[in-house]
Amino acid sequence: MTKPTMLYKAINCRNCNMAVSGNFCSDCGRPRQVTRIDWHYIVHEIMHVLHFEKGILHTIRELLLKPGTSIQTFITTDRSRLVKPVLFIVVTSLIYTTIDHLFHIEQGYVNYTAINHSAVSVIFAWVQSHYGYANIIQGIFIAFWLKLAYRRHGYNFFEILILLCFVMGMGMLILSVFALIEGLTGIRTMGISVVVGLCYSCWAIGNFLDKRSVISYFKVVTFYLLGMLTCIISMVMVGVLIDLIKR
Repeated sequence: MTKPTMLYKAINCRNCNMAVSGNFCSDCGRPRQVTRIDWHYIVHEIMHVLHFEKGILHTIRELLLKPGTSIQTFITTDRSRLVKPVLFIVVTSLIYTTIDHLFHIEQGYVNYTAINHSAVSVIFAWVQSHYGYANIIQGIFIAFWLKLAYRRHGYNFFEILILLCFVMGMGMLILSVFALIEGLTGIRTMGISVVVGLCYSCWAIGNFLDKRSVISYFKVVTFYLLGMLTCIISMVMVGVLIDLIKR
């Protein structure tokens, strides 16, 4: 017995006004009718963010075990195996920020306050509260120096920036793990996390750019730190300039 086909009364698409007779508009692809926002919708959206495409745990494993190969594959061949890089760094930075707000980890190490409404202090206070965006900004400076240092390797500036989104996102997860340990145990581990995070970042970048050369890893350390320093100096200069203009 043939299963009866469900028929829909034709209506006009609310987006492009074309006639729609099925579940989706054949012209723009929009659904015939959006589902109502309820708890099913909220759960689905949360699961979508946590799992992305192949899953955040899969991405973390790939970036831990073979960062160079997995990121090269993402850039050149298959972009469905890892989560989206910008979203990855924003979410991982949010994880660290949440842990820091729960346990107030950074208050024992560094805390920027807007003394006398100094623009420099305000800028660094913003950085401390918005690591996701701040990491992307810092990544731009680091990408500039790495592109300059490895200009013969064929990767353009934006491909190196994508590399940094993945690597710096992993760096934020490393900080998160140590921050959680310190928050739960009281053992001061954040100093160790900075060293571990920096070592991972330089190893992962070197593994991507030139894994066969030992000198390349030391080269990455130099230009990575130079990018961070340039970013900090630029923020200070912008703050000082703003203060001078306001006077």
